Amino acid sequence: MSRTSAEESASRFVLIVAGEASADLHGANLVKAIRRLEPGAAFAGIGGAAMSEAGVRVLVPSSEMAVVGLTEVFSRLGTILASYRKMKGLLKEGRPDLLILIDYPGFNLRLAGVARALNVPVLYYIGPQVWAWRQGRVKKIKKRVSRMAVILPFEQAFYAERGVKVDYVGHPLLDACPREILQHGDAEVLPYESGGVKLGLMPGSRTEEISRLLPDMLLAAERLKRVFPSLHCVLPLAPTVKEDFLRSFTARAGLPVRITGATVYEALKGCRAALVASGTATLEVALMGIPMVILYRVSGLTYWAGRAVVRVPHIGLVNLVAGEEVARELIQGEATPENICAEVLPLMKEGEARRKSIGDLRRVQRLLGRGGASRKAAEIALEMMR
Repeated sequence: MSRTSAEESASRFVLIVAGEASADLHGANLVKAIRRLEPGAAFAGIGGAAMSEAGVRVLVPSSEMAVVGLTEVFSRLGTILASYRKMKGLLKEGRPDLLILIDYPGFNLRLAGVARALNVPVLYYIGPQVWAWRQGRVKKIKKRVSRMAVILPFEQAFYAERGVKVDYVGHPLLDACPREILQHGDAEVLPYESGGVKLGLMPGSRTEEISRLLPDMLLAAERLKRVFPSLHCVLPLAPTVKEDFLRSFTARAGLPVRITGATVYEALKGCRAALVASGTATLEVALMGIPMVILYRVSGLTYWAGRAVVRVPHIGLVNLVAGEEVARELIQGEATPENICAEVLPLMKEGEARRKSIGDLRRVQRLLGRGGASRKAAEIALEMMR
């Protein structure tokens, strides 16, 4: 696969790979930031709607790549291998000025090896969480990746101590979060008595994950409605998920559930609390200062395989950034409707548990830095292409 005529005439040609829904947004913001510095740059690769709107020629939709756990990888192996061959072909024939990788380590580290052999510089933005598991991958990163741009405060020291060239750019979510929320938070914006009690549901961005978590989230919400008769839920629609799929669950719920395509920050405004799948969403909710309970459930095979290699004390990113459990985690069989309800109820009532949770989340926001991640990463990208 070769470049298009527009890519041939571009001042810089960048191949960018974002295999997850959250990575699509970060990739789009990075592309926009690079274009502000280098208006003539052209981009192609793997991404979603946001990257396409930012001007990336999307060759493989990220929705086809999104998997969680070993069993889900097997079910999409054919698609993943075909996508890899397509990207490898563009690397060899198109010879981009830079390869930008965003998370998705199993796929991206193999691609980095191809790029390195072709002398194409590799920028890894939002690096793999090797500090949590599979630390042996650091050797591959050191050999194949030209430079890392990391987004969590503790990652810079981790990589630097292992001889990897690394820059800490801050978390890109800070750029997407409305300034007024960062300044004042949102947990106390709307008194819950005025518009009813609002509960946020964030069951993930993959169909397998949603199927495992959303039914019990809804059952827990039904229990909460006995305490808060005006309770209603809001469910932000991830770009990788079809609304009809979500409605197949919510249509049977015993309370109102509004599915919305609005941003997380718009959708969750005024929420008293949230039930959140582990991952980036926990940081989005943390930035809003909304108390949460984190849920994690994968196939038994994936869970037991993970237990053997995971080296961190927490599942939720918000807890990893905090260095302690500031949001309760319910893992595998613990994530029952009864347990979910018992954990989130004190966070929804006025009292010490709620006040402490909001204070802890404000501390997490401070730890994440002051924003500008996309701009800083763009500056690094341009420096690598000079």
